[in-house]
Amino acid sequence: MNPASTLNLQTGTQIAPPFLEAHAIAKSYGGVAALKGVSLKIAPGQIHGLVGANGAGKSTFIKILAGLVRPDGGTIAVDGIDADIHAPDQATSLGMSFIHQELAFVPGMTVLENLMLGVPKPQRLGMVDWAAVEVSVAPLVRRLGIRSDLHAPVRGLSAAENWLISICRALVRNAKLIVMDEPTASLSDAEAERLLAIIRDLSASGVAVLYVSHRLDEVLGICDSVTVFRDGQLAASFGRSDLTRDRLVTAIVGHAPEQTPALTAPKPSDKPMLSVANLCRLPSVRNVSFQVHSGEVLGLGGLVGAGRTELARLIFGADRRDSGTMMLDGATYDPRSPTQAVKTGIGYVPEERRADGLLLTKSIAFNLSLANLDKVIFGPLLPLISPKARSSLALETIRALAIKATGPQQPVGRLSGGNQQKVVIGRWLNRRPKLLILDEPTRGVDIGARAEIHRLVREMAKDGMAVIAISSEPDELPELCDRVLVMSEGRIVKELKGTDVTRKAIIGASYSGTVQPA
Repeated sequence: MNPASTLNLQTGTQIAPPFLEAHAIAKSYGGVAALKGVSLKIAPGQIHGLVGANGAGKSTFIKILAGLVRPDGGTIAVDGIDADIHAPDQATSLGMSFIHQELAFVPGMTVLENLMLGVPKPQRLGMVDWAAVEVSVAPLVRRLGIRSDLHAPVRGLSAAENWLISICRALVRNAKLIVMDEPTASLSDAEAERLLAIIRDLSASGVAVLYVSHRLDEVLGICDSVTVFRDGQLAASFGRSDLTRDRLVTAIVGHAPEQTPALTAPKPSDKPMLSVANLCRLPSVRNVSFQVHSGEVLGLGGLVGAGRTELARLIFGADRRDSGTMMLDGATYDPRSPTQAVKTGIGYVPEERRADGLLLTKSIAFNLSLANLDKVIFGPLLPLISPKARSSLALETIRALAIKATGPQQPVGRLSGGNQQKVVIGRWLNRRPKLLILDEPTRGVDIGARAEIHRLVREMAKDGMAVIAISSEPDELPELCDRVLVMSEGRIVKELKGTDVTRKAIIGASYSGTVQPA
């Protein structure tokens, strides 16, 4: 391909060639096509959105760019020169850097050591001159507003700081294109705005960004152009002037957006399923009291760090409380471990499904059976796993939840994010707990999977299950919940019911920081 600039005949100005041009990329796994000849161009300094439903082929495309997967067909050109990317270090040498949703650091190493992994470093007396390294990265650290101690271990830093460090690491490597996968999924609104401002600054300095996200409002707000994949094919490409939410949704799902019918909330039972009184685990949970009833979906709103996940872990027995009491289905409830909580009738879908909810190398059938071993053994006298029973349970769940998979034996790590989340929820759907806690139930899933998960949750509540849903997205809780408790600094500061459950009310209470009357 010719790397020379072309002439815009209308304006007479020179148009720089794309930094990246992927043409007719195809890839199949076991005879099933993941990509069917998709194409995409990204110019220097452009913020280019890549959207599509879970399973549309976005992850496979990114892996091909990163040199992790070899395509079956198509061409890739970088800076106008054909490239055969067969390894990650080659992608790096071509000026591409990849920041995935599950950020990859060496936890025991310092921030500075993680920044410089794989990068030549100045030496002094045969040792790495870390003082010189720190001086060399100081301009980038200041530019990105990194406040972390560069000499402290990266373990324990917030998601927002980890993203800034990942971007800094890309710039240390002189990246010309940074691929960002769901960059704001784990961030508060304020943290997300800060990150988006940094992305705009990168664009202004000539760095191209491939922005992969299910948050369509962000895509509409920040992207210069957008490519949509659907079922492994190129569904649409939009320039800035053509971008609208309805057009994006139509391209993603294959038809015009439908009016979502209002969910009919079942009348919750008068008898509380779970009662919590003055629950404490300092400093994260402070004198929390509430009730949730059978048939009710109770939301926990608030900013990241408000104490919602810590409260869920206390209820599930993953952490021990300092004080306070709980009652479950009319009986004293004092879980000393998650195992005891499960036996008592509690289910928990954790915030980080890949790290805490799934064994990625194991099959769908294996993961679904983890909370249902009593259903997949030969019998009480022969407590060994029956492969037939486990496969049958998995097939039923795959059909019931419309999980897109090649079969029960497919490794769960090869599923899209939305389908992985369905597996975690399906595990508890089979067990039918009295109370199910969902921590960020639709994080990182597409608009279609989100609607399906919401429908599943409402059906579980309709069948009498009590549900607690935690979400950092203010739009999600009004769609899903009958009632919302907003937390701030470990306390419940506001209870919202019925028509009062709105995005505006949740955000306002989240930032208030003081207890408000119901």
